[in-house]
Amino acid sequence: MLFEYLKQNYAPGEPIFTEDIHIEGMNRPNFIQQLKTLTDNGKIVRYEKGIYYIPKETRFGHAIGPSPETIARYKYISRMGKTDGYYSGGTFANLIGISLQVPMKKEIVSNNIAAIVREVLIGKQTFIVRRTNVPISAENVHVLQLLELLKNLDSHMDGDYNEAREKIEKYTIANSIQKADIDRYIRSYPDSTFRFYYEMRLDDVLA
Repeated sequence: MLFEYLKQNYAPGEPIFTEDIHIEGMNRPNFIQQLKTLTDNGKIVRYEKGIYYIPKETRFGHAIGPSPETIARYKYISRMGKTDGYYSGGTFANLIGISLQVPMKKEIVSNNIAAIVREVLIGKQTFIVRRTNVPISAENVHVLQLLELLKNLDSHMDGDYNEAREKIEKYTIANSIQKADIDRYIRSYPDSTFRFYYEMRLDDVLA
């Protein structure tokens, strides 16, 4: 019963968080027992506590699972249609082209961490995860991601302000960010966010 549910709801190699599984008519002891049986039989693999996956076979017949980045994304950024975080710092600066440097440790801001900041080891990859100061949702994630970038903009730019402004303008247009969205959240960020926002004349590119 459990394996049929997992096959219907998860692709091979996709992270399965046990806290997300609720099957009508299956109590917790039965769920745990079936989980153990499936693991013992090799039908699913335990990645770490509370996280499993259905092995995905390569064309060479090897079984592989999710990458550390996929686990981090599901755990801290988004899964099952719920948005809880975003890439930040140098990681986000690289994604939008402000920086050409690829950080060794990817940075994330998330609802799903109690510590103010923590280095999290997933597999062999380390992530820097920070607690958000504003609850993150699908509705505000792009606005908060932009404000978080502006907070320490100088430390993430490879080029000049004009180049950075062009990249940020593309991001705001692509994600339909408006001045009212900025006004709603900017007071939750430090003075440096205000300074970079107005020095880059971002008011001029927002409706």
